[in-house]
Amino acid sequence: MDRAHYDLQEITDYSLKKWGKKAASRYLEDIQTALSLLQENQDLLRNKSDISPHFEFYRVREHFLVCTKLKNVLLVLTIKHGQMDLPNQLLELEPTLLQEIHLLHQRLMDTEKKRPSPPRKK
Repeated sequence: MDRAHYDLQEITDYSLKKWGKKAASRYLEDIQTALSLLQENQDLLRNKSDISPHFEFYRVREHFLVCTKLKNVLLVLTIKHGQMDLPNQLLELEPTLLQEIHLLHQRLMDTEKKRPSPPRKK
């Protein structure tokens, strides 16, 4: 997830330099809107097995949100530009992203174990 934050910062920096503050703000708002939509309806995500069998995708303008779901929790792993050979980028990143998913899943499981059980009804 830190990778996605880094990607957003790169998108912001590039957009500010290339198109200015107003356009960069609109682009980031579009990404935020997409994240809100996905939070409400994860069925909007698309499988693209020709790109990767492990991840799901959602396009926002020129970028793809590369996501996975863990126990109904949506995780945005990275954000990649659609014209930068997405299949090869993900092939290169895939081992690291899969490790990150495993670690995040473990953290989620550990958190659930620490959470107190709800009181049992009599």
